[in-house]
Amino acid sequence: MPTTETEEHKALRSAVSALGKRHGRTYDREQLWSEAAKLGYLGVNLPKEYGGGGGGISELSIVLEELGAAGCPLLMMVVSPAICGTVIARFGTEAQKQTWLPALADGTRTMAFGITEPDAGSNSHRITTTARRDGTDWLLTGRKVFISGVDLADATLIVGRTEDSRTGRLKPCLFIVPRDAEGFTRRQIDMELQAVEKQFELTLDDVRLPADALVGDEDAGLLQLFAGLNPERIMTAAFAIGMGRYALARAVEYARDRTVWDAPIGAHQAIAHPLAQAHIDLELARLMMQKAAYLYDAGDDVGAGEAANMAKYAAGEACVRAVDQSVHTLGGNGLTREFGLASLITAARVARIAPVSREMILNYVSHQTLGLPKSY
Repeated sequence: MPTTETEEHKALRSAVSALGKRHGRTYDREQLWSEAAKLGYLGVNLPKEYGGGGGGISELSIVLEELGAAGCPLLMMVVSPAICGTVIARFGTEAQKQTWLPALADGTRTMAFGITEPDAGSNSHRITTTARRDGTDWLLTGRKVFISGVDLADATLIVGRTEDSRTGRLKPCLFIVPRDAEGFTRRQIDMELQAVEKQFELTLDDVRLPADALVGDEDAGLLQLFAGLNPERIMTAAFAIGMGRYALARAVEYARDRTVWDAPIGAHQAIAHPLAQAHIDLELARLMMQKAAYLYDAGDDVGAGEAANMAKYAAGEACVRAVDQSVHTLGGNGLTREFGLASLITAARVARIAPVSREMILNYVSHQTLGLPKSY
């Protein structure tokens, strides 16, 4: 893989950074989403024949990282073009591609993603949302929790399970559920974290779906599922790195200007060294994120799975440390609304928890990479 960015990637990074800086921390989500779409950034990873940019997760992660570094990350980029767009582009029918990909690319439609359940947690093998056939239709029943942006989305890509006729075992499948489908209801979760994108609990009560709501091959559920989960981890890393860079930039600016005892506080190693370490950690996390994106775009799903988990872990840890150190650098000012860092204390921890906890990533690396026995 390349160890330095191409000129095209540098140009993309610069252009998106300029867009983000025009909107800034007090951005209007709808305006930014619309402008990013018009500039081709939302669909940069989607195929050209369906209105996208023909790039990959490498390019999309640059877009999200730079928006985050400007203080205006778009969380739904993780979900709509990265997860749902990728899955439909790789496995959807021609009709599904024609219906969804151009609209996801130009921002006129968005799609949410529903996998997490109240009783399954991080164990996707315990998903209980089930689909059963009723003639040519499907009936989908179950519950989902902590699903982002459902109120903004035109449909939700729901991970359910169907019964294998040969073995009787349940296997994962993905269904496109329109927001106005009968029996599909949502309840907003009261979160301490304040964000533009809200979190919801979903209830599916015998939601009737046509046969063409099923995405891809009924017998290739796991492959299709992880085709969406690996980009999700990579994009979460981009989200975290951007957030960490935003916080660090505010702290560095403050450390240069804030003068105590006749010298800027940034001249003191107790301030300078932790900020330097935070920068190093973010750069290292970005390298792993770039590796994961490169492997995924190259079609190496196995290699990308390992790298994507590592990137998400590294970025989450680096983001938390960068935000914490930035707040401490500003002291009391770090907790004021004026400087815009205090809200990141909570937001940064999301990258440690979602979409998969750091402990589950350590489990993955310990038994998949190191070959140690499972503890569960």
